[in-house]
Amino acid sequence: MKPIYLIFSTIAVIALSVLSCNKPDKTDDTDKGNFDKTAMLVQYADNQIIPAYATLQTNISELQAAIDAFASSPNSGTQAALKTAYANAHLQYIRCGLYNFGPAESAILDNFFNFTGGLDYSFTTDGALTGFSVDTATILNNIATSSNNFTSLSRASFYAQGFPALNYLCFEPNAIPNMDAKRAQYLKDIVARMKTLSDKVAADWASYRSTFVGNTQSNSGSPIANIVNQIAYQMDVLKGPCIGWPLGKASNGTVFASKCEAYYAGISLALAKERIASIKSFYSGNGSGKGLSDYLVSLGQAQLNTDILAQMDIVATKLNDIADPLPTALTSQYTAVDATYKEIQKLVTLVKTDLPSVTAVQISYADNDGD
Repeated sequence: MKPIYLIFSTIAVIALSVLSCNKPDKTDDTDKGNFDKTAMLVQYADNQIIPAYATLQTNISELQAAIDAFASSPNSGTQAALKTAYANAHLQYIRCGLYNFGPAESAILDNFFNFTGGLDYSFTTDGALTGFSVDTATILNNIATSSNNFTSLSRASFYAQGFPALNYLCFEPNAIPNMDAKRAQYLKDIVARMKTLSDKVAADWASYRSTFVGNTQSNSGSPIANIVNQIAYQMDVLKGPCIGWPLGKASNGTVFASKCEAYYAGISLALAKERIASIKSFYSGNGSGKGLSDYLVSLGQAQLNTDILAQMDIVATKLNDIADPLPTALTSQYTAVDATYKEIQKLVTLVKTDLPSVTAVQISYADNDGD
């Protein structure tokens, strides 16, 4: 088992970022087209990142209200309303997941909100808790003992809170009859922590913004490097935890349908579609003319940019070919899901190898899937 690494990809990236501050920058601040990188970063901060976290705050507050209603009166009506609020919050977090640097990285938000198990994993060494798993044993023990340790940097802690825990506690088949005072309080504790963390990240961006827009270099830990790394990382998440691992690509063909993201909530496919849509929006600067895609064109990489955008569209189309629910499609539509996986692999190569190369960015996270 590899307990140290799996605390952690996030902590490892933080360490690399700190160490990189002492290294000389290997890039200059010029490019072939005199592209305004400051304007690009301002666009990202003001039009995409900061508004996204503000929306997440609203969604988490609405989720908190829906959980209060369900906990007080667990029935099909309050559960249906909760599922809507849950889906809205989870989809919004997928959009924010691309901004897992700066304040979000400092808060270790991704691990506490929506742990993927890390990309350096093995079913044989890490046991059941891989991908988008739920640690039901820890959750039920926490409920029984009226305790939790949500700040612990451990696999059990990550899988017993955030969206994975809400997904299980609110939507597993016996969620309504199993609701009691202790379970209700645990739900409230989870969402209260999520609100505290989302509020902190949103507030911290007010001061972090000047640091973000003021650094146009491409060395490790810089905003541009963080943007490129997050696009590559989120593609790896789509390839592995979202599609490939449940499909059996890392387990000798054994399908693990229950490891699909938000398995009990039934929105696994919707989340996968949102992930690729958000990656494209982030990469293109939401069509503003001030995105990373435009920066590539200024570097004389118009063909690569065209290839990346085209492959993103192919992946989106392939995902649309899969019928809901995704856990069922893993077997009933294996060929379609496998074809999607193969197109995702092609896109991973473009954004994890070609994109970093032309932008002089180093990929600073680790995985062992042999890309």
